[in-house]
Amino acid sequence: QVQLVESGGGSVQAGGSLRLSCIASGVSLSDHDVAWYRQVPVNQRDMVAHISVGDTTNYFGSVKGRFTISRDSSRNTVYLQMNSLRPEDSGVYYCNAWRLQNMYWGQGTQITVSS
Repeated sequence: QVQLVESGGGSVQAGGSLRLSCIASGVSLSDHDVAWYRQVPVNQRDMVAHISVGDTTNYFGSVKGRFTISRDSSRNTVYLQMNSLRPEDSGVYYCNAWRLQNMYWGQGTQITVSS
């Protein structure tokens, strides 16, 4: 059974940092593209960062220059380092992994950034 488990969420003041982890079981993240998404209430999930199988990274929207996605294959984990956090970064962050027709989601972790 495939599971993605996110951790590292919490509450932080604006300007602070958090590091999210996405730990996989039942699947090798090194064989999958992995992305982090953010969802706020009544909105869709928006991709904020992506890392390809070849470790090419992409960032979307206002996170460029502040967030860093990385992969540790030995731990089967993908991280999202979040610096200079802003209130608008608040939301539920989801880890997503996919390869060919297979796609997996974690349960999400809440980030709250206060001003």
